[in-house]
Amino acid sequence: MTRFLLGCLVTIASMSPAFAALKTGDPAPQFTAPASLAGKTFSYSLQEALRKGPVVVYFYPSAYTGGCNVQAHTFAEDHDKFAAAGATIVGVSLDSISRLNDFSADPNYCAGKFPTASDAEGSIAKSFGLTVKEGKAGSKDSRGIDIGHGFAERTTFIVTPDGKIAATIGGLAPEENVDEALAAVQGLAAKK
Repeated sequence: MTRFLLGCLVTIASMSPAFAALKTGDPAPQFTAPASLAGKTFSYSLQEALRKGPVVVYFYPSAYTGGCNVQAHTFAEDHDKFAAAGATIVGVSLDSISRLNDFSADPNYCAGKFPTASDAEGSIAKSFGLTVKEGKAGSKDSRGIDIGHGFAERTTFIVTPDGKIAATIGGLAPEENVDEALAAVQGLAAKK
């Protein structure tokens, strides 16, 4: 019986990598990373962004791929709603800064509405407790260009100005992920 229970726990843990992600109340790892906004490179600091209010830190597998394109476009479309709730947005992936310069400026995706940060080594994703997987050789993006990097799991964190995780959103389709993030920041704004 003990082996059976242990086997079930191992199976559940392996099926649900988001369980390892940081949870509500956990301190958010502070990070600084090269980022792009509207195609222009700069140094993004979570600590500085939190001075303005809550930050939606969303990790996504790769720029110019199906779900990530949808998620970036949805965040861009809802940007004003997040701003009205006092929140800013930053996307984080293992993409190079040159890929992010293109993606952040692309009117079909980020549209210059929010920055995207390069976590080329996956260290930021890992610090948030996310799984980082090796990329597959020969994988192409929606433009037909080699991706050439690993992937972090799609998970969004709402970080409050005191540096704590207010919500962890994972395991959802890209549009639902954005909807849940918006609901979370609007809930924080309503509490003020």
